[in-house]
Amino acid sequence: MKTILIVDDELGNAEVLSLILEDEGYRVFCAANGRDGLDRVREVKPDLVVLDFMMPVMNGAEMGEALRELPSASHVKILMNSSLPEASVAERFPAYDAFLRKPYSIDLALKVIERLLAEH
Repeated sequence: MKTILIVDDELGNAEVLSLILEDEGYRVFCAANGRDGLDRVREVKPDLVVLDFMMPVMNGAEMGEALRELPSASHVKILMNSSLPEASVAERFPAYDAFLRKPYSIDLALKVIERLLAEH
């Protein structure tokens, strides 16, 4: 069973996505900011992180950079998402594996997640 970590300060969004992904057969965990997200990465060893870009404490770019520096997480795929245009996000953190612009459809998110985990 693949493990997904959702890191998003909008808890309602994270909760809805979490329930849908669990229904699809994934093991899902959530964190409300990048710092908590890094702690969760060490605990649950996800295959994929769905990472919001704009968050308090530690934003998505900062967490993404820290994640890419963790040898134990070198295999982890990052699905970055934001209401900002992708070009703005890529300027700050280009090392993600896929990008979704908010608001996005659940069907599209599931397709992207399935593709990323198939590459894993």
